[in-house]
Amino acid sequence: MISVAAAVPRGEDLLAYERRLWSQGFVAVAGIDEVGRGALLASVVAAAVVFTPGTRVGGVRDSKTLRAKRREVLYDVIVETALAVGTGVVDAETIDRINIKQAARLAMKRAVDSLGLAPDHLLVDAEVVPAPIPQTAVVHGDALCQAIAAASIIAKVTRDRMCQVWHEEYPQYHIESHKGYCTREHVAAILKHGPCPLHRKTFLRKILTQQPSLGPDFGL
Repeated sequence: MISVAAAVPRGEDLLAYERRLWSQGFVAVAGIDEVGRGALLASVVAAAVVFTPGTRVGGVRDSKTLRAKRREVLYDVIVETALAVGTGVVDAETIDRINIKQAARLAMKRAVDSLGLAPDHLLVDAEVVPAPIPQTAVVHGDALCQAIAAASIIAKVTRDRMCQVWHEEYPQYHIESHKGYCTREHVAAILKHGPCPLHRKTFLRKILTQQPSLGPDFGL
């Protein structure tokens, strides 16, 4: 069963969605979000977080509104507080093969599968997880729902840490600074050095028309 939640106005209690489900008898409610969907490079990463009913974690909100150091602190708090935390990763090769939307959904499913428990309802940030579990899509869920916001933090910190590893492997692209997204710095590096094995080929076609000689060399 998949439903779209009625909107809860911004600024109200971030536990409103969870509380509604807890009142209906659901206990293991998982919030799910992903990060890296729009990047030109490397994996999309998803996270799933389940809190014990009634748990409130101060400071948790949409990861995009938090500074990196604050996300790191909240990452540890969430891991210590949550009943279960899971992550899922889908690499660039798979993204190119099945498209980014399906890859994001697969990453979400892998995050759910890695929880170590069976959730009885999923709260998903405006997406559908390919799993036979009742779920609710919440538009702007990372700003409106604690469990989804927590998942956004886990996913963001996890991918940022991966970006540091990728940066060390391919320093010429300065991945640490732009996290693989389409910045001027990143595009300039691609045009100068050509794509690396981490780049999503299907995302680079328009960029490489600026320097067509690169395309055939990289199978584009």
